[in-house]
Amino acid sequence: MKLAESVTFGGAGFQRAAEFRTDKAQLAELLAKADARVLPVWRGKPLIEGKERIGLAYVSPGHPVLNEGHEGLIFLGIEGATPYFAMDVSAWNAPEPDTLPIGTFIDDSEQHHPALPETQRFVELRRNMTRLDAHDAELAAMSVGVFAWHRAHRFCARCGERSAITPGGWQRVCPSCKAHHFPRTDPVVIMLITCGNKVLLGRSPGWPEGMYSLLAGFMEPGETIETAVRREVYEETRIQISEVGYLASQPWPFPSSLMIGCEGRAKNQEITIDPKEIEDAIWTSREEILEAWATRSSTLLAARKGAIANFLIRNWLSDTLT
Repeated sequence: MKLAESVTFGGAGFQRAAEFRTDKAQLAELLAKADARVLPVWRGKPLIEGKERIGLAYVSPGHPVLNEGHEGLIFLGIEGATPYFAMDVSAWNAPEPDTLPIGTFIDDSEQHHPALPETQRFVELRRNMTRLDAHDAELAAMSVGVFAWHRAHRFCARCGERSAITPGGWQRVCPSCKAHHFPRTDPVVIMLITCGNKVLLGRSPGWPEGMYSLLAGFMEPGETIETAVRREVYEETRIQISEVGYLASQPWPFPSSLMIGCEGRAKNQEITIDPKEIEDAIWTSREEILEAWATRSSTLLAARKGAIANFLIRNWLSDTLT
């Protein structure tokens, strides 16, 4: 696909410098540098600054906000001569609410730590992902994703003992059975299924009224990408797919997925939904989508801006998929 790497979180070529992750002496030297930067992340929310134009907000290694740290620093990498780290500061009990009501689609709350300037606050990444440049989006996705993995894998999967984070932050080691555990990424296929001038869209329960997106689903053990595309579409709609092709991918750190964008051609058009999987599915033409999006129709809302579904649909509409 021509524009594949321009998808949100598509990357900016940041040098992760993985060779330093297990070198304690080198990490200590990098952390002691005067220009070392640390990104605080609070309960999955990165620290940002700015209003109209925003960016990630970094602090120095000795900043008081890092006293709220949970476990240890994550080494992100090096840009030029500047080392980047991240720290989970979720031990801080913010006065602002962070518990969302059931059915809330997106977290609009912001949290401000008293040791930080008024212009800096912790915000939900999904709400701000398209406002970050490619560099900040890549580092935010990396940090949020790794911390989500640590929160969910505190205990050894082999023996059940509590594991410990290693100095670089990219492993957990069990002190009992010595097993090493590494961050995992769950592959998810997301499909632009077409039949002539129409595309297949679906919606899940709990989405905003009128919102439709591309069908998607987790890959299963022993599946190829093509098999997963055909299985997921058939399970949810009973639509059969012929050829399948790859378009683009997107790391999706909510909490740890890799969205594999594909295209497929439908063999039939009759939809029979599985209500356990989705709430509705429809065939929609280019003209219908363009009109609905242009008029902000409440009956056919666009998929979340920044998500690969929106990216693929917009490129299909403009005929820039290949």
